[in-house]
Amino acid sequence: MTTAPRASTALPLLGDPADLTALRAVGGDPDELFASFAAWAEESGTALYPAQEEALIELVSGANVVLATPTGSGKSLVATGAQYAALAAGRRGYYTAPIKALVSEKFFALCGIFGAANVGMLTGDASVNAGAPIIACTAEVLANIALREGADADIGLVVMDEFHFYGDPDRGWAWQVPLLELPKAQFLLMSATLGDVTSLREDLTRRTGRPTALVANAVRPVPLHHYYATTPMHETIQELLDTQQAPVYVVHFTQASALERAQALMSVNVATKEQKAAIAEMIGGFRFSSAFGTTLSRLVRHGIGVHHAGMLPKYRRLVEQLAQAGLLKVICGTDTLGVGINVPIRTVVFSALSKYDGTRTRLLQVREFHQIAGRAGRAGYDTAGTVMVEAPEHEVENLKQFAKVADDPKKRRKLVRKKVPDGMVPWSESTMNRLVEGEPEKLTSHMRVTTAMVLDVVDRPGDPFVAMRRLLTENHEPRKKQLKLIRDAIGIARSLLQAGVLERLPEPEPDGRRYDLTLDLPPDFALNQPLSTFALAAIDLLDPESDTYALDVVSVIEATLDDPRQILAAQLNKAKGEAVAQMKAEGIEYDQRMELLEEISYPKPLEELLGHAFEVYRQSNPWAADGQLSPKSVVREMWERAFTFREFVNTYGLTRAEGAVLRYLSDAFKALRSGVPAAARTEEVSDLVEWLGELVRQVDSSLLDEWEQLTSPDQPLDQPVSVPARPRPLTGNERAFTAMVRNALFRRVELWGRRRWYDLGELDAGAGWDADRWGEVVQAYFAEHDAVNTGADARGPALLIWDKADPRLWRVRQIVDDPDGNHDWGFDAEVDLEASDEEGTAVIRLLDAGRKD
Repeated sequence: MTTAPRASTALPLLGDPADLTALRAVGGDPDELFASFAAWAEESGTALYPAQEEALIELVSGANVVLATPTGSGKSLVATGAQYAALAAGRRGYYTAPIKALVSEKFFALCGIFGAANVGMLTGDASVNAGAPIIACTAEVLANIALREGADADIGLVVMDEFHFYGDPDRGWAWQVPLLELPKAQFLLMSATLGDVTSLREDLTRRTGRPTALVANAVRPVPLHHYYATTPMHETIQELLDTQQAPVYVVHFTQASALERAQALMSVNVATKEQKAAIAEMIGGFRFSSAFGTTLSRLVRHGIGVHHAGMLPKYRRLVEQLAQAGLLKVICGTDTLGVGINVPIRTVVFSALSKYDGTRTRLLQVREFHQIAGRAGRAGYDTAGTVMVEAPEHEVENLKQFAKVADDPKKRRKLVRKKVPDGMVPWSESTMNRLVEGEPEKLTSHMRVTTAMVLDVVDRPGDPFVAMRRLLTENHEPRKKQLKLIRDAIGIARSLLQAGVLERLPEPEPDGRRYDLTLDLPPDFALNQPLSTFALAAIDLLDPESDTYALDVVSVIEATLDDPRQILAAQLNKAKGEAVAQMKAEGIEYDQRMELLEEISYPKPLEELLGHAFEVYRQSNPWAADGQLSPKSVVREMWERAFTFREFVNTYGLTRAEGAVLRYLSDAFKALRSGVPAAARTEEVSDLVEWLGELVRQVDSSLLDEWEQLTSPDQPLDQPVSVPARPRPLTGNERAFTAMVRNALFRRVELWGRRRWYDLGELDAGAGWDADRWGEVVQAYFAEHDAVNTGADARGPALLIWDKADPRLWRVRQIVDDPDGNHDWGFDAEVDLEASDEEGTAVIRLLDAGRKD
């Protein structure tokens, strides 16, 4: 499978992309820069629109620009011109985007124009050519650079794409911080849905000393036509397909409804045989490795895509690339494509105009509607775009019933109209018209202060008090919110000092620094969670000699992570289901069962210890009262029960939330890798972290591996690359792979101890060990012993014998820890390393099991 074609025409005056001499010779001549860039654009087949010309003239003249033009009006080309002008002036340019997939897309596009030597990429996961004069990065990465380096940062130009994220309650701080901390930079802020930006322009001019131009009200190059559909959804989609209005993006506001719609469309002949053959060829050997993968494979081969945040990133990327190749006629998803991913869509269909926002069900805002609708009709693909709003089902049904009796007045009078369903916020054609004609709402500031932010400011040259005071009092928040931010910052600083993370220096350093880090921390140590300093203190309470020390370290870190709601809900449901079954077996009456169920919860390791420690911690760190300590067991359970990713997802029925599971595991891995001090990193802790990192990577490393492959010296950027790339060989990380094998073997020990030979049969039926054969062994064991020990000793190296003489086929013997300590029961297996690399998980074949005299 290959990427979509990338531009390869270098800009004029660059010649060899690595040689900027000719371009630098132009210097700051605005007229020559504008003329040469406009000529290049025209030679590339893109004559500049008036709004693009206006924005570029302002940029080459040194002004800031707020570019508020419609989707499809060529904002990316303006951004390219801004980078071109910055290169000529010898200034370093940063291009930010809200999501890694969009950063990746911009990175490749910039490489094709400016040459790979001149473009780098920074995300939370990877760093590619970080010293390049043009950097593509996420907004959070730029914000952290601005915090660490302040006004002295080597940043001459900042292009902020999708700038309406400034108003996002959770992430808006990252779009605001660069505006506050980079007064020497020139800014290009771009979005189709900004609303009134008068105060923002005035503030930016005051801070940077540059005029700030607003370029808005441009005519959309590809006009949109809006329609209100009163036919059932399947009929609406069929008509769009019949009238050549595909590709169609059907927008839903829940992941479940998006998948249900896609599956319902399997009965529609969406793609021709030739198109299906092309899809199969493009997919090639792509690994559909998870539970949801089987469903997605069937859908995309039929010409139907699914796209939502609950999917693994590699599956979203696959759908995007099939769509870019024009092979998917219908995509059913949420509003995840509203953030600017370059997917050609001719028609957007809204399944509703109301959504649940996490607090309440409400009608869409004007900004939300325009952001999604703007995906329809892309320049270079379409002459017009179509936006279709589907009427509520009760309205469609009422119209359908009315049509049947339209000619009979008596029947019309007796007609009983369907009412609005309870809890639904209805919409109508007038709702659509209001949204179409409305102006986007004014952006609202959402500044915040965190531990990581304080550490970044403290660690940069200069007086941190002055820097923090300016950051907290000159932001865009009202005074009342600024005072709260100041109190939070003071509390965080005190906690860092009391935790021993920071130490005040007797005298300021020559560069103005007043504090020093004191702990023995690894090079990649970071305090990324609000309660990271509490985690440091809590880890000190654990007993390193305990059999469960490594897992307790995991539990401390997990307690400071954001709750993965889908996972915890699934764990709770399963716990209650098992409790009900047990209570029924014990004959407990219904009313009592209901009372007892109120006490059931998902697993919360160390809840009492951590709760008490947190109460003590809050007394000396009152700011921590805003933190949410939440003991939970996801990583711990996966390690204890030797779950693979797929087994965990299947056990808890999380097929539709695989992406959420992966994100949580990835966050846990980063927190464990960067938030546990060196003194606490025992061998078992290190093994567990390595195992978790490799598990995450094998499940989905599509973007990271693609970046590494594309920046390899052996892989020129102007040649097609297999995407999504397969993960690196699982066995390449022997420490992590060994931990996976050990876990897979211990999974069998655990099932043996629970007398679950049916599950053992599912694991090993392929090797000839079905449930009946396993059952004979397990029952024979329990005829001699009452239990199987599954504590720390049972996992110890003394009970696992390795033979790694053959680099392709390891032999292992797992000894069962019986209560009498005889250790004469166990099983033998072989580990196929080549098959493990192919499948991305440890491939183990059982050879024998039973007593070994």
